[in-house]
Amino acid sequence: MNQTLLDLLERNAGHADEFQSRFDGVQDSQHPDVVTVCCSDSRVLQDAMWGNETPGRIFTCGNIGNRVVQQTAAGEAVSGDVLYPIAHTGTDTAVVVGHTGCGAVTATYDDLTVGLSEPAGIEHCIGLLKSRLESGVEALPDDADRTEAVNRLVEYNVDRQVEFLRESDDVPDDTTVVGVVYDFQDVYSERRGEVQVVNVDGETSVEVLRDEHPEIEDRIRRLWEY
Repeated sequence: MNQTLLDLLERNAGHADEFQSRFDGVQDSQHPDVVTVCCSDSRVLQDAMWGNETPGRIFTCGNIGNRVVQQTAAGEAVSGDVLYPIAHTGTDTAVVVGHTGCGAVTATYDDLTVGLSEPAGIEHCIGLLKSRLESGVEALPDDADRTEAVNRLVEYNVDRQVEFLRESDDVPDDTTVVGVVYDFQDVYSERRGEVQVVNVDGETSVEVLRDEHPEIEDRIRRLWEY
């Protein structure tokens, strides 16, 4: 048997022992407070970043590039993974979670600037990002190096995903949509793993956000106010 799987099963046994009684209230239904859309990068600890150990509290979606967009026969739509809790479980808050050094954003940047060749599945995902990041690449400062460019585009991508949710007729107007960046590369601060708020309901001005949300003033930061 594959040792990685054996290790996973051993850790799961400990999880089952610890969580035995924590499913009592959610075995038959769920009403999560929030849906989060995270990049599926292995360094992005999707539940641990929030200190979450409560089943039923967070509806977590993951994909490369923290995309909320899905391509359908009728065109682009909010991904069903993201829309399901909003439409069916009473969830009224959505959080788009980008992260520093995102590989999907990096690949999209490279494809837009020098061109890439990827397998069809990856190419499809990058394609959903390219149409949103192209204008961001064009707006980058001329003196931005590749690392700076990618981390600015991480914010830009979060903004575009928030925008798509807010503009969708399928998402109720009273849904709170927040964009954040998970930093484990000392880009925003030296507190690795800290989430920085970059967008609240489409507002991206740091000054305005800090005025409107003084209780989280120290967690509102941006690299780029374009």
